[in-house]
Amino acid sequence: MVGIDGIFQDENGASAAKPGHPRILALANQKGGVGKTTTAINLGTALAAIGERVLIVDLDPQGNASTGLGIDRRNRNCSTYDVLVGEAKLREAIIPTAVPRLHIAPSTMDLSGLELELGTTRDRAFRLRDAIADLNVNVAPDTDYTYVLVDCPPSLNLITVNAMAASHAILVPLQCEFFALEGLSQLLQTVEQVRSTLNPTLSIHGIVLTMFDSRNNLSNQVVADVRQFMGNKVYNTMIPRNVRISEAPSYGKPVLVYDLKCVGSDAYLKLATEVIQRERELRSH
Repeated sequence: MVGIDGIFQDENGASAAKPGHPRILALANQKGGVGKTTTAINLGTALAAIGERVLIVDLDPQGNASTGLGIDRRNRNCSTYDVLVGEAKLREAIIPTAVPRLHIAPSTMDLSGLELELGTTRDRAFRLRDAIADLNVNVAPDTDYTYVLVDCPPSLNLITVNAMAASHAILVPLQCEFFALEGLSQLLQTVEQVRSTLNPTLSIHGIVLTMFDSRNNLSNQVVADVRQFMGNKVYNTMIPRNVRISEAPSYGKPVLVYDLKCVGSDAYLKLATEVIQRERELRSH
């Protein structure tokens, strides 16, 4: 298996992001098992591999993004929960990963009680937005991120609303299986509600089709239906079903580190390139 050495280029930055102005993308889908956390880990790694400086904010109480990047639960002394309840600054929660230019703010199960903890607090929907804004003040070289990827829980709750209120755009992982479009419709309604009340500039960055199997008629039909429904919002790159993608998290590694030459690694590198290209197109308008 090919490891991390030799695949991460020098830090010349593929991005045109200004210091202290990272692009913030929330990975959201209220349906579980769609490859959301897997995409957060591996898209973040792929972006870092091609020169971006990436922070993953783990907002899922299960903490699988943190575990999948090798962050031991015993080392999560400061987490996103502490940040959202106002007991810590975001920079205090950030941990470097084994991947150059990729950091993570880990989560713990404490996050599952956030809604009760914050109650009817006036600014409860803007805790993450304010935490990221604070991070961007007096930016240090090691926290000058070009991308912030927010891994949301598989539900449309206060945590996900915080992510949407803080983000420039939503990236939606969508599994190539039955009922995919049904869940997407509900998510789009939530995005519209957030846009009308909390974050008027929020947009859908793109839909990434995951667990695609070209031999499966249902997979192909879902792809056709989603592309018809969402048009050019669907990324050209699709993430295939791949055993290496499934195995990598149990070793605490992104698939690009676990096996660079597998089709899963290739797909995430292509997706990262497409995300950057889409960003360039947005900036040019």
